[in-house]
Amino acid sequence: MVVPPAGALCALLCALCALLPRAAPALAPAPAAFDRLYQGAVSLRREQLYAFNYSCRPGQVDAVRVYVKSDSEDLQYPVLFVVRQQKGVLSWQVPLIFRGLYQRTYNYQEVSRTLCPTEPAPDTGPLEQVIFVDVASMAPSPIKYELLVTRVKNFQLMTDKAFNFTASPSQPQYFLYKFPQDVDSVIIKVVSETIYPCSVVSVQDIVCPVYDLDHNVEFNGVYQSMTKQAAITIQKKDFTGEQFFVVFVIKPEDYACGGSVPSTIQDKGNHTWNLQRTKHLQVTIVPSIPESVYVQAMLFSFLSFLSFYMGALMVACMHYVRARRKMSAERYSPDDGSRTMAASRPITAGTPEGSSYGAIDESSSSGGRQMSSPEHGLRRGSDTDSSVEEESDFDTMPEIESDKNVIRTKMFLYLSDLSRKDRRIVSKKYKIYFWNIITIAVFYALPVVQLVITYQTVVNVTGNQDICYYNFLCAHPLGVLSAFNNVLSNMGHVLLGFLFLLIVLHRDILHRHTMEAKDACTLEYGIPKHFGLFYAMGIALMMEGVLSACYHVCPNYSNFQFDTSFMYMIAGLCMLKLYQARHPDINASAYSAYASFAVVICLAVLGVVFGKNNMWFWAIFSIIHVFASLALSTQIYYMGRFKIDVSDTDFGIFRRAAMVLYTDCIQQCSRPMYMDRMVLLVAGNLVNWSFAIFGLVYRPRDFASYLLGIFICNLLLYLAFYIIMKLRSSEKLLPIPLFCIVATAIVWGAALYFFFQNLSSWEETPAESREKNRPCALLGFFDDHDIWHFLSAAALFFSFLVLLTLDDDLDTVRRDQIPVF
Repeated sequence: MVVPPAGALCALLCALCALLPRAAPALAPAPAAFDRLYQGAVSLRREQLYAFNYSCRPGQVDAVRVYVKSDSEDLQYPVLFVVRQQKGVLSWQVPLIFRGLYQRTYNYQEVSRTLCPTEPAPDTGPLEQVIFVDVASMAPSPIKYELLVTRVKNFQLMTDKAFNFTASPSQPQYFLYKFPQDVDSVIIKVVSETIYPCSVVSVQDIVCPVYDLDHNVEFNGVYQSMTKQAAITIQKKDFTGEQFFVVFVIKPEDYACGGSVPSTIQDKGNHTWNLQRTKHLQVTIVPSIPESVYVQAMLFSFLSFLSFYMGALMVACMHYVRARRKMSAERYSPDDGSRTMAASRPITAGTPEGSSYGAIDESSSSGGRQMSSPEHGLRRGSDTDSSVEEESDFDTMPEIESDKNVIRTKMFLYLSDLSRKDRRIVSKKYKIYFWNIITIAVFYALPVVQLVITYQTVVNVTGNQDICYYNFLCAHPLGVLSAFNNVLSNMGHVLLGFLFLLIVLHRDILHRHTMEAKDACTLEYGIPKHFGLFYAMGIALMMEGVLSACYHVCPNYSNFQFDTSFMYMIAGLCMLKLYQARHPDINASAYSAYASFAVVICLAVLGVVFGKNNMWFWAIFSIIHVFASLALSTQIYYMGRFKIDVSDTDFGIFRRAAMVLYTDCIQQCSRPMYMDRMVLLVAGNLVNWSFAIFGLVYRPRDFASYLLGIFICNLLLYLAFYIIMKLRSSEKLLPIPLFCIVATAIVWGAALYFFFQNLSSWEETPAESREKNRPCALLGFFDDHDIWHFLSAAALFFSFLVLLTLDDDLDTVRRDQIPVF
């Protein structure tokens, strides 16, 4: 056996080792200094590592910012920057790519990022920190780059001190804020002189890494988009370390803030390079209101509306004392009751000239009402319930069915002509309004409450403050609610609605006692007392407060109808009540009225969804509006006697309509048969046609308010006509209704002023809506819209009192002397 020499064996082993793969030698970091610009080139075979050393002192937070630049436009081989710190790693590439709509990309060759700062513990002394910056690329040929590392000055924001800076999509900014010891809540206010570029303000906990790019800024904390101003309320209890980062990110596109996609020079790959989107910002952090202001605001709200209860109690006491004195005077009066009754009721009633057209004499009218004996009248006047008395039994008397077509066509109508039905049955008819609205309120409110709780939960969990359209400059949180002040200000509707129910109940009880104490002839005096609509109005006012509060938990596009649904119903119920006063027998049933309200609410939803610059919708709606006004005017003018027979197939309806037009508009064009009604209906149609033309021409964006304005204008027009006709008929306005009318006009005027102070709008983007935000206007807690809530609740309450007391002067007037208009 031949043994090879030792030298040859060593040579063989060396050759084998050379064939084995070897680990790359460790890259030695190059010592580097702050505020010095480094230039170099990297490729597949060459990378560069820099080491930066600095010292952190206890109680001081130092942040480091890294600026890099590369002229390369090769997206296949970008330059990679990796920054290693003690507690984290941050990396990015140049060109830095942002993605927009329709797969559009925005590339930036200059990038600047702030590194997550490290604060040493107070008991550790100065802390030495080392930052490694690794620059590499897989490009086959060298790519040049620039590197600059600086220490951030004014990294920590101070309370009540404004700080100005600039940011861009590839150069975001963030700063640190620490809560002072005596501050539990702060408001971060950010303003800019320019609307665009669109930006995002985020508040994040002290956790590394900080999400400061467009694609990840929504991953953590609370954030909202911004154009010219933004405001975020932050509470100390939400941050265990009592400090947070305020992050500012500029979006590559303005679409999220209501802008259009920018048109720039692009290559075939749909890329945009180095789009100049620098924005100058100013941030100020101010303390929020203390807990004592919350207490003052709640006390103010309760005491303000408690004063209405005290006022109502004082008026009730005054009426009680006056009634007791009147009873005492009548008890010791030398005249007996029969003489008093006879004196207050003339035997014959004067009839105006011309009223003989279709007139019914007193005997026929009395026989139609079956009031031959007081005992019979008392029995019919009682409010006993019976299972056989249904709404279908209204016209059970043959005399009414045979006479009403003649009675309602008299030239001069009196209340006795339109109050011929049994009072018990008519009262039950109007009570259906009350029970139906309670049913509607329960079925409507329960899913509403569930939905807004879900909205508020989503806002609290995700931190996305673009979901809800608050007035962020005056949004005071409490518990899970982000804007407690907007919810609290709606309590006035609930409290005053309940007070109105108590007043109506009091008058209802007094009326029943009066009916039981006096004879049946008392039923022939004054406006018929049916309180069902009043009860429905009180419930509607309370529900308006509840649903408005639900809407303001998280106001947005999806739940706008919560705030307006019962407004339509209130306006409609008020018009029905005003019409019912002089037309108790021919007013609309509860079922048809609520069905009409449902149609109106559906139109409101369709208008908001499809009404924005949609000519077809506005044309259809205007046609429906005009025809509905004409149809309702026809029914009012002919007292419901103009019937449309749907089974008429020989076009007789058109011949009959033409005959009516020829008779009333051509033969008697100089003077209509019912002049007062004609004046009201002409004015009403002019108002409604004006609304229709205005909507068709201008197409207002806020369709819900436009539709509500139609209702309110019609209600005001009818109320003004009613009061004018009342005074024209020599009727009086007692002090209480006169006071309520004056108070209603004054309070409504003030309320509308604050209503038109737009503080937000869900018809725009959240960022555009925030441009309208304003600071608080009352007690440092309530804004202008909250004041609108207070004043509108009081105005509605006074409006209801006007309808409740307007005809109190007629309680001692016979119904055959009360004109109908």
